[in-house]
Amino acid sequence: MQFAARSDLPILFGTSGWRGVLAEDFTVERARAAVTGVARWLRERAVARPVFVAHDRRFLGEQFALLAASVLNDEGIHPILVDGAVATPVVSHGVVRARAAGALVFTASHNPAAYQGLKVLDASGGGLMSEATSRIEALAAEALRKGRGAAAPCPAKPRTLDLVKPYLADLLCQIDRAALRRSGLSVVYDALHGTGAGVLDGALRRCGVSVLTLHGDTDPTFGGFAPDPVPERLRELAHAVRTGSGLRIGLATDGDADRLAVVDGAGRCLSETRTLALLVDHLARTGRVRRGVALSVATGSLVERVASSHGLSVKRLPIGFKYLTQALLDGSADVAGEESGGFALEAFARDKDGIFAGCLLAERVATMRRPLHACVREFERLFGASACGRTSVPATALACDALASLTEAPPSRLGRDAVRGTDTSCGLRIELADGFLMLRASGTEPVIRLYGEAPDARRLAGRLASGARLLAAR
Repeated sequence: MQFAARSDLPILFGTSGWRGVLAEDFTVERARAAVTGVARWLRERAVARPVFVAHDRRFLGEQFALLAASVLNDEGIHPILVDGAVATPVVSHGVVRARAAGALVFTASHNPAAYQGLKVLDASGGGLMSEATSRIEALAAEALRKGRGAAAPCPAKPRTLDLVKPYLADLLCQIDRAALRRSGLSVVYDALHGTGAGVLDGALRRCGVSVLTLHGDTDPTFGGFAPDPVPERLRELAHAVRTGSGLRIGLATDGDADRLAVVDGAGRCLSETRTLALLVDHLARTGRVRRGVALSVATGSLVERVASSHGLSVKRLPIGFKYLTQALLDGSADVAGEESGGFALEAFARDKDGIFAGCLLAERVATMRRPLHACVREFERLFGASACGRTSVPATALACDALASLTEAPPSRLGRDAVRGTDTSCGLRIELADGFLMLRASGTEPVIRLYGEAPDARRLAGRLASGARLLAAR
């Protein structure tokens, strides 16, 4: 593996690891430095247990994993290679199950094919907190500055381990297989060429569900699109669901299968907030959530209203699933969810798991024997309408300057709506009488994210457009 180009940018871990464009920011030299930083951080903590090394289906994933195993071995850390390309939730589950010290996963999740990335999980199976990533960044910078030769090869090929089989065995113990088998439910699953293929659909088939899988083959270009399950990427899935018959739903996961998107029987994409509300309601009805719910600050209020109806407390935390993981670990919540399709139930997973979430959503439909759109209508009748969505704009210098100015001096009005309050702890969240608008620089891509909630889709679109204009006007 040889790349001619490199970048002098620092190696920085965002909300979900370090990501960069291959051969520009993400090079062999820089990947070696990053893994060296992780290894030395582990040594500082006197870690004696093995560390898993895994990769998804992206370009050079296996080669980066082998490089990482050599670096860890060279630094005195025991690596175990995970068999094949594997979903991040499978690795997270495996870390906890095997009591490993953590894992390095080479994945850029939902980013375009030109990207590669590195996620680091600790012994809890969740992402690292800022104190740990800051230390790793410093150690990686030192390694990059001093330079290293090629890592010494492992004395023998590292031990490999299949994590998919035990993951599926444990997942099937968590869902109502009998209800799925009796329901006559059919599922269309779009894997977006990611590592959820063969796992989510495999689990449902073992429960007697009829599953049609789209884009289940390996394609490092992801069909020419980013493996991000946003509505514009799911038109083929929506068409396949819409033209089917009987009780049916559509499911999709991103490149490393830690995010879930859902399409109802009419081919309409559900917002992440509606999907999360359906999951929380189902888990509460079946007695699997009692302590409370942890949500990101960009998640819509519908989930909170559904949780409150079941007597569940709700904890709002900054964007980044690692914060939600901490709520699961400290016992203040047993279910967690975020604005971008991340979900975890502490009884099975402490990091976001799109595969498990998809199986639970299918279980809900099978158990209730009602189409998703009927459940959503009932929610709106009981708790009020809520339309949530997100978009992004390029993080140009002008847009970043505008965001900084808005954070320092937030507007008093957004279009015709008076601003009721603002929160600048995690970007800029603008509170309105019937929802919110949030602007925040992404921690994984060169974009500024816009999140919003409004009473209906038309007003949501206007709200997001107003946010984009604010970033352009400044």
